[in-house]
Parts: sequence; structure tokens; C-alpha cells
Amino acid sequence: MAANLYVHFPFCRSRCSYCSLYSRVGASPADRVAYVTRIADAITQTFKSPETQTLSTLYFGGGSPALCDLTPLKGALTPLLDEKTEFTVELHPLDVTPAKLDELKSIGVNRISMGVQSLDDDILRAMGRGYTASDAARAFALVKSRFDNAGIDLIIGYPGERGTGNGERRTGLSSLKSWGLTHCSAYSLQNERGLKDVPDDDIVLDRIRSVAAFLKTLGLERYEISNYALPGFECRHNFAVWRGEDYIGLGEGACGRESLKRTRGTKGGYETSEVSPAEDIKERTLFRLRTRDGIDSSRFPEWRPTLDRFVAEGLLVKVSEFVYRLTERGTEVCDAILEELV
Repeated sequence: MAANLYVHFPFCRSRCSYCSLYSRVGASPADRVAYVTRIADAITQTFKSPETQTLSTLYFGGGSPALCDLTPLKGALTPLLDEKTEFTVELHPLDVTPAKLDELKSIGVNRISMGVQSLDDDILRAMGRGYTASDAARAFALVKSRFDNAGIDLIIGYPGERGTGNGERRTGLSSLKSWGLTHCSAYSLQNERGLKDVPDDDIVLDRIRSVAAFLKTLGLERYEISNYALPGFECRHNFAVWRGEDYIGLGEGACGRESLKRTRGTKGGYETSEVSPAEDIKERTLFRLRTRDGIDSSRFPEWRPTLDRFVAEGLLVKVSEFVYRLTERGTEVCDAILEELV
């Protein structure tokens, strides 16, 4: 039986101005070594049953996983990997060196997601990222020299972004034409840290439309509200989560979903809760609305009048008797659609 595994590495050089994710700044080298040892032990314990032969997907997120020496994980991971496993690691541009990329190759990594966040040097400075757009371009070129499957993250709607129209020129997107992207995640800013002068929703939506249109010129198609990829290069791990598959979460800040169990890693261990079978199937079904697959309403006939109303309003399209998919306009108000269904 194959499984999906997410491992969280909470270590950061500094806290970016926009970020509210669980992280630790200023951890000592000894703390990071001890953390990797605990993760290796947790992987071994979690997959000691012979029923799980391989991992379908493995994702190292953060934080900055590359602030740790990850080579001690190889012994725990190797028995779980095969040629079909998608193994992604998130990288900060400042972590990209030939030695670090070789280290990642050595433990089986075959996909990189680099957090660029912006191509505007003023915005990068305000975010506290510690590099320029040119630095990011050089880092990604080095990534691509070793990994064919590599993409970036961008954040849309940070205070001070320039203009709304002609987004390709004004946001520096045109430079991406030469990067060789296979994937791009473009997230709207979640202003959970109280940043001032954040653009209003209409401006952010206009910028997202501009980014989506530009990425399409690169051959990257939207397969989830915030994610775009060349055909065949969709992030299988995240797609598994959105499609309602189980995933195991290990490490501080990691969430997991296993049957009816939900887990969240803390510094002291794991918090666990359970949902009812009815809540479970509803959650897994609703997640799919975010993807190009659409939502299958066959188990929820009570949803259909609402779904049909959204079809009439141009927010959904009905692709079969029970399946509804977001239109481009619908992607902009997905949360409101989901609220009505919940």
C-alpha cells in the first residue's frame, strides 16, 4: 500500500513579514541535528508495518528544510522510495548551493519548490527575504541544472506592489520566460500579521488574473485555484491532499489526515482529534472543488439546487450528471461557494 507523507521543518533564518506559519528562528545546530534524528525515528516507527511498501508522495516543507543536514534521513527513507515516488523539498533561494542540491539528490529528492515570493526587489526587501530577484534567478538556474522538475512560489497582493494592468512588465514576470518553470504556485496574501496598506480584493484579483494569463503563455495550466503546471508536472502530493486522499504529517507544525483521525504536530508531540464518517466524506468531497476535477455531488443531493444556482450565475459549469467544476470567475469566489455548501 502506498502512502503520502508530509514532514515539516520549522527552522528559519528570520521570520518573513507576512508569515504566520509555525516556525522557529535562531535554533542552534544541535537543535536541528536532534530534530532530524527525531524525524528519522518517527519515519521508522510510522512505517514499520509491512503493509506500507512505498511512498506515493513525500513532501518536506517548512520553514526551510535545507537549514538541516538531511542526509541522516536516508536510511529511514530509502526502503520507502521507488522510481514512482514524488519527493519534493521546499527551498529558500539562499539555501541553494551545489553541495545542498547534491545532498538532496543523494536522499532521493526529485522535485524542488523554491519560494521566490516576489520578483520586485523593493517587495523582497520589505518581506525580509534577504535576496534580490537576480539572486533568485541565479539560484533557480542552479536548481534546474540538477532537477528537471522545479517550480516556484509567488505571493500576490503584498503592500506596495506596482500597479494592476500590464502585470507582466510591472511585476517582473517577464523574466520568468527563461527560467524553465514546470510549476508555479501563486497565492494571494493572507494578512494574518496585520500588514498595513494591503491592496483591496478587487486589485488582488486583477493581479491574480494577470499572473494566470502570463503563466498560461508559458504553458502552465491552472489545475488548482492557486497552482499552475505544465501537463504532467502537477504537484502530486498536494493534488492527493485536495483529492481527499489520506496523508501522514510528521514534525512540529505538520498536519495529517488518516481515515477519521486528524493530527497536528506540536513541540511536545501530536494533538489528535476525530471526525464523524459523515464529516469526513464531506470534507474530502469539498476539497476537490478547488481542483480542475470539480466536485462530485452524487452523495449530497441536497447540494444540487445550490450548485445549479451557481451554474446559472456563471460560477460553476456542470460537466456530468453529478460533477460540477469552477469557472475562471468561480475560482475567485470559491470560499463563498464552499461556505454555502457547508
